[in-house]
Amino acid sequence: MGGFPLPSLVELDLDPSILLLAEDEPLIALTLEDALEEAGFAVLHVKTAEDAIQAIDSRTSELSGVITDIKFGTRIDGWAIARHARELVPHIPIVYMSGDSAHDHTAQGVPDSIMIQKPFAAAQLITAVSTLLNALPPSQPT
Repeated sequence: MGGFPLPSLVELDLDPSILLLAEDEPLIALTLEDALEEAGFAVLHVKTAEDAIQAIDSRTSELSGVITDIKFGTRIDGWAIARHARELVPHIPIVYMSGDSAHDHTAQGVPDSIMIQKPFAAAQLITAVSTLLNALPPSQPT
């Protein structure tokens, strides 16, 4: 990745819970997964919106955050993935990624979420995730 060093989970004093990464583009997913793992996060990557919903349903207690693309080419999109996650865990951190839907974040995004416009540097994603995780109250489980 190069550039400046990214904070690790130890430096951020966070548990190594799992981040759900919903991204259908293999090269983007691989790059982001590597960067997140390098920063100390455990990552569960899914390629479809349907798999994201299934992962949220089956692994709710293990997930510490959701990172999702918006468009998957199916009736379920990233907006719906995030809403579903928030129905089960009201304060779970949500980071959206999009090349062309960022302008819809205000209307479609869940409260207290972050939108990152593609293309972006992996460090921006690490910062967004860390910011949301650090904003959770200490007693607030994800």
